[in-house]
Amino acid sequence: MNRTGLIVALVVATAVGVPLALFPQLDLAVSALFYAVSDGQHNMFAWRLSPLVQTLRNLGLWASGALLVPAIAAVLVKLVLPRRKMLISGRAALFLIATMALGPGLLANVVLKDHWGRPRPIDVTQFGGDQHFVAWWDPRGDCPANCSFVSGDVTGAFWTLAPATLAPPPWRPLAYAAALAFGVAMSVLRIMAGAHFLTDTVFAGVFTFLLIWLTHGLIFRWPRTRLSADTVERARAPPAPRAGLGGGLGRQPQPRR
Repeated sequence: MNRTGLIVALVVATAVGVPLALFPQLDLAVSALFYAVSDGQHNMFAWRLSPLVQTLRNLGLWASGALLVPAIAAVLVKLVLPRRKMLISGRAALFLIATMALGPGLLANVVLKDHWGRPRPIDVTQFGGDQHFVAWWDPRGDCPANCSFVSGDVTGAFWTLAPATLAPPPWRPLAYAAALAFGVAMSVLRIMAGAHFLTDTVFAGVFTFLLIWLTHGLIFRWPRTRLSADTVERARAPPAPRAGLGGGLGRQPQPRR
C-alpha cells in the first residue's frame, strides 16, 4: 500500500471516467455486446440465467466472506476470553473488519446503491427496459433502490486487496495479482449478466482500493494515527493487578493485639 498504487488507481479512474463521462454511449456499447446473447426462450442478457455464471458469482461472494472469518473469530474469542492472545494480529483484524464494513457495507450498499439512481443495463430502454440511461456521474436516474452504481459484488471482490496487503512480503505481489484478477473476473460476470455497466465495476474497484489505502495508512503507516502492535490487544485485556492491592502481593496488615 504505497503511493504507486494510489497513482495507478487515480490514473485508472481518470482514464475510464473522463472518456465515459464525455461519451457515455461507450458504456452502452460494452453492455450491448452481452445484451445480444439470447437463449432458446429469447431472453436477452442470457448469461444472467446461466447456472455456471450464477455458480461462479456465488462462489466469489463466499470467497470474500471466508477471508473475513479469521478476523471476526479473533475478535469474538478476545471478547469471550480477554486474557487470551488474539488468533491474528489485533491491527490486522481491525483493518479487515473496518474495510469490509466501510467499503462493501457502507459505501457501496448504503451510500451509493440506494441513493445513486442509475438504472442497471437490463432496466434501461436501450435494452428493453423502462428506465432512461444516465452516465456514471449522474445520480438522477429512475432507479429507486439497489441501483447500478457501484457494483456491490465487485466491491466485495476487490476488497480482497485488503487481506492481500497483509500477506508476507515475498508473497504480496502474487496476493495483489490474485485479488485484482478476482475483482476483474467478478466485474466481467456482472457485466455479462446485464447487472452493471463497465463504469459501475471500474469505480467499484477504484473506490474500494482508495478506502483500503486510506485505512491502511491510518492503522499501519502514518505516525500520528498508526496503532502499535498490541494496541487492540490491550483495549480488551483486563489490567494486571498492581502490587500491594490484594492477591497477597503487598504487605499484610498486622492483627491487633
